[in-house]
Amino acid sequence: MIYLDNNATTRPSPAVVEAVCRALTDLWPNPSSMHRAGQAARQAVELARREVATLIGARAREITFTSSGTESIDLAIRGAIDASGRRTIVTTAVEHGAVRELAHDLEQRGLAAVRWAPLDRHGAADPDALADLLDESVAVVSIQWANNETGVVHPVARIGALCRERNLLFHCDGTQWVGKMPTNVGSAAPLPRTDPASNGHARCTDDAAPAVEATPIDILTFSPHKFHGPKGIGVVWSRRGVRLKPQIHGTQELGRRGGTENVPGIVGAGVACREAAEWLANPENLRACRARRDRFERTVAQRIPGAVLNAPKAPEARVWNTASIGFPRLEAEALLLLMSERGLCASAGSACASGSLEASPVLIASGIAPEVAHGTIRFSICRHTTDDEIDRAVDLIAECVEVLSRSMAASGRGA
Repeated sequence: MIYLDNNATTRPSPAVVEAVCRALTDLWPNPSSMHRAGQAARQAVELARREVATLIGARAREITFTSSGTESIDLAIRGAIDASGRRTIVTTAVEHGAVRELAHDLEQRGLAAVRWAPLDRHGAADPDALADLLDESVAVVSIQWANNETGVVHPVARIGALCRERNLLFHCDGTQWVGKMPTNVGSAAPLPRTDPASNGHARCTDDAAPAVEATPIDILTFSPHKFHGPKGIGVVWSRRGVRLKPQIHGTQELGRRGGTENVPGIVGAGVACREAAEWLANPENLRACRARRDRFERTVAQRIPGAVLNAPKAPEARVWNTASIGFPRLEAEALLLLMSERGLCASAGSACASGSLEASPVLIASGIAPEVAHGTIRFSICRHTTDDEIDRAVDLIAECVEVLSRSMAASGRGA
């Protein structure tokens, strides 16, 4: 089986699996217990917290563990609203459903008002237009760092600067960025740098430099399973002084999120963050992965005339792992089933929204034509994807597109 699906591709590394297994067998006591066994579990949790903080240039006590990236987003947005007493959310129509659907729900129940930030032609937030939406009624601005379906990078440095000028809280969903690109929230010592910032983006280029420039974010959420950690763990980083009202009450996680900690998941997340930091320290790793993704896209375009790449051309405008390719007049679900039967796993849109026959709202909001959006597949590589897997995947994709196109032509549904 060849995995070019975002969640399947980033399966836990052997070191992560070993750490999780050790925690399940040796660190099973409650880390809140005062006895020696409980304190051994507590020490493992705190060591992992330090590894997570180091990856993003934060202090350990600023890290809160949750059950998922989705819960982390919920705590960030609802926690900010409840703590501030303000009721306006500013976000975009291309956010992950964890943000987009939460915003819709809060608005429908009269708990918040939502302002939708305009997008540029590539589906990234437009900072100049966003500025007009920011006033004293805003509780939180929530905009992702990189899109989960297209890989498009939003200008978070410029957005953060706008929010800081107006003393507004900026939450960034970093699920598709952290662990894949160098990240520095600026509350700890500077990190080794492989990725200079430019034009408001923390750029995806690979020039070496002394340190990762700090990005003006107040709350950053992410999930280590996106970079070879275990599922079932999410992270909230909040800048010192930021107030978030807990949504699950309890004394754990410094009172920010109640519930006995998932020690195996946290320990595994710490290992994943350490491995990601080591990998990111070598600029050649980013160059090689981007080149592999680009070669995949070029080869698909050569083999399948009419295939549409849903992405801006500038290399700094996308993260290196995502390729969103549309096959006009084909149905993504049918294509995914054919590919799966032949040993290739990919996805259509967000894995969290799989099963829907509607075109992805993210792609439509990004300005992609409906006939392309309906046939769009998201392919994702990871740092372990090989050239051989890329070559075999291209052969399978071309074969499946040809089979499905012939079938539609025979049924009278083709162009």
